[in-house]
Amino acid sequence: MASVPSQHPYVRAAVDPATVDLLPDPPVPGAPAGQWWPPQTVTPAWIDANATEFDILHLHFGLESFDSDEIAAGLAAARRAGRPVVYTVHDLDNPQLTDQAPYRAILHTLVPAADHLITLTDAAADEVRRRWNRECTVLPHPTVLTGEPDAPTGTHATDSPVTDAASPVRVGVHVRDLRPNIDALGAVRALAVVADLVGAEVDVVVLMNDRVRDTALAERVIATAGDRVRIERVGRLSDAAVERWIAQLDLFVLPYRHGTHSGWVELCWDLATPVAGTPVGSVGAQHPSDFLAIDLDRPETLVAAVDEARRRRSTNRRDDVQRRRHDRLAERETVRDAHTALYRDALQRVARAERWSA
Repeated sequence: MASVPSQHPYVRAAVDPATVDLLPDPPVPGAPAGQWWPPQTVTPAWIDANATEFDILHLHFGLESFDSDEIAAGLAAARRAGRPVVYTVHDLDNPQLTDQAPYRAILHTLVPAADHLITLTDAAADEVRRRWNRECTVLPHPTVLTGEPDAPTGTHATDSPVTDAASPVRVGVHVRDLRPNIDALGAVRALAVVADLVGAEVDVVVLMNDRVRDTALAERVIATAGDRVRIERVGRLSDAAVERWIAQLDLFVLPYRHGTHSGWVELCWDLATPVAGTPVGSVGAQHPSDFLAIDLDRPETLVAAVDEARRRRSTNRRDDVQRRRHDRLAERETVRDAHTALYRDALQRVARAERWSA
């Protein structure tokens, strides 16, 4: 199978390596080794040259690298080759973009044309049905933990010990490289108010990449934080390092301006860390029992989320993590089986169509 991309953590989790052979991501001319975008797999030239090497084209991420006409040309190439196209609707709004119009044009081209549609939540499926009158197979986002999770350690990111239930509530947010859908400034403003209102009862840390898309914005974020919110500049963290950090938090803040689904929500669920997030897209529908809706313009909603996180702290978190791990591994097998069944159905439909046209 050709997947766009092939080595993304979601794809590795959702596709059964025992039943599906994934082609590697093709090298991108002029890009560093290992960079998969702009994804060559969706281009007519790659499809024409490699049509005998794959049975199905499954599209996930990175399509914003092209315009809608280029996507249409890739779909036409797959159709000429007799290769069904599966599209997982992860994003109805693209987190990498501010202006959504070009991306919506891609969706208007792709969603009606794909042979099969998948999405992660019933809420997103409802939106696809409303916009395009198409049905999606709803498959939950599988666990993407790198291995057996460490139990919460009871330490801050700075390794200071936490020994009792009266210790400060540990609140964290990772604004990454300040991509367009992250309201880093709004988050820090709200967190600073929370720090003023709650005082020593909360310990707030904001991680921000060393390399960001907007250095002026980064400076404003740091200035806004002052001495009330700790800003830590970090390099690109490994998946395992991110997991260790989240496991040490009592509350993870997700300050999205727009979006549809979130891998952060999945990781926090695996590690029994509640999420306080802005209610955009279908993010809150992924794990609603652990999602606390907030409004960054109303810091009191974040104060309420901190209070709820404090109430949820218990010595049973280790058990929660292990129980969820068991359930999530079983769920991952179900998701993989469903993908395999969908691929087989797509191939059978192509075979039937070829017999009828012969």
